[in-house]
Amino acid sequence: MKSIFNFLLAAIIVSVLVSSCTDDFEEINTNTRVLSQLDKATIGNVFARTQYRGMLYRNYQIFNNLFADNYAQYTSVIQTKFPSDRYTVVGGWVNSDWSSFYANGANNLAIVLELTTPAENEGMEAHHAIAQIEKVLYYQQMTDYWGPIPYSEVGLGGKSVAYDSQESIYNDFFLLLDSAITTLNANKGGNAFGSHDQIFGGDIDSWIKLGNSVRLRCALRISDANPGKAKTEAEKAIAGGVMAATSDDAIFHVTPDSYNLLNRMVPWNEFRMSATMESVLKGYEDPRMPEFFGATENSIEAGGELEWHGLRNGYSISDLGIIAEIQPKATSRYGERWQDPNERGSNNIEVMLSSESYFLRAEGVLKGWNMGGNAKDLYEEGIKQSLQFWVSGIADADINAYISSTNTPATTFDVGADIVFDTPIAWSGDKNVQLEQVARQKWLALFPNGVEAWADVRRAERPMRYDIMVSENPFLKTNELIRRTPFVSGEYETNADGVQTGLDLLGGPDNAATKLWWDK
Repeated sequence: MKSIFNFLLAAIIVSVLVSSCTDDFEEINTNTRVLSQLDKATIGNVFARTQYRGMLYRNYQIFNNLFADNYAQYTSVIQTKFPSDRYTVVGGWVNSDWSSFYANGANNLAIVLELTTPAENEGMEAHHAIAQIEKVLYYQQMTDYWGPIPYSEVGLGGKSVAYDSQESIYNDFFLLLDSAITTLNANKGGNAFGSHDQIFGGDIDSWIKLGNSVRLRCALRISDANPGKAKTEAEKAIAGGVMAATSDDAIFHVTPDSYNLLNRMVPWNEFRMSATMESVLKGYEDPRMPEFFGATENSIEAGGELEWHGLRNGYSISDLGIIAEIQPKATSRYGERWQDPNERGSNNIEVMLSSESYFLRAEGVLKGWNMGGNAKDLYEEGIKQSLQFWVSGIADADINAYISSTNTPATTFDVGADIVFDTPIAWSGDKNVQLEQVARQKWLALFPNGVEAWADVRRAERPMRYDIMVSENPFLKTNELIRRTPFVSGEYETNADGVQTGLDLLGGPDNAATKLWWDK
């Protein structure tokens, strides 16, 4: 909504919050100037801006396209100027995203939480609860990139802001969700934020399901680091009620001012379907392939049978320039829904889908947790939910044929005889294969959310994927997975004492090979 941005300009919030957090850090990290400009009548505008900029797209090209989407092997890079696909972490890029989050999303969220604090703002209890769930969504993305990050001291003021351990941050996530869901359950059937909430239109019952689903996601994330806590939180999520149908899906509804930024990226013609995606989608004869990716320009121009081709991750600059088979027209771009020449895509943005909750539950059963069903049924329902979401009007017979298929991944255009793995779709009797099947189908269902997919790949060491072609990172080999993003230069320069607390908590050197707390 245009009023979101007009209001913020009028209230001088943009000038304060969008500036780099490396400038005037003490002043920006204290919200007193901004809070005086706002009240309950206008908080919805700030919430709407926060929902878009904080949770979804702080700096989409950097946070998603150039890093997570490649590391999850959803896409690969054909732009020779982008070394991130070869495991080079460009400091200026990550510094930009870090600054964008803390100077924009984090501070705006702090304002919303402050002005909806129940003890001081009667009638804003449900608003505060929704903001608490969004805090978990925002900060989970950040901590899953870096590990220890500024968290509990954000907004308190001071030139030095200490980092929190990832373990303590996750523990606080569960406390926030406890508080939020308790409050929302007491307000069932109600509404908070109304049209300012571009996900659910303020529907409290929908936020309860999302909150429980986020709890389930967080529980699986820590399942190797703290199995007992993970089991307790996962079973609590199921008891509270998670998303169970496509009608429960958390979808951000775009507007001309808060549009799908993937549409803006695709016309730049810099990314392609990964070879891993080609192997899986082609081998499975997956009906989502033409939804996810477009046929190659070469096959379209030839006028014959359409073809889809992927590209191995991590090609060298020289190979990208000389190998004809991997030139732009020979490989597949994103699907048609993202091919918007006006860069203002009308397709909405997936925040969290019901299909993910089914795959989380299926894995939970395989861990011995009570997830309200058996692993096979939950796995198959997750596939069904994803196919119904992505393939409009798909017939039940086609869904059932896919679920029962013994197809396995195929050889690819780029890799020749090699295949990434040989696991079929049809449910296996082997538990190790079952874990791979759940991970693979969740990976497909999460597309194009590379941020979540990369985190899940690191946590589970599944699904299997191709080695990258070239690693330019001295700490990582081509057959290794990049584990995190190093702390940013701006923090070393302006928050040296604070970043030292992060280094003390990290558990290893500040490089891309050090595993996060939950990455066991």
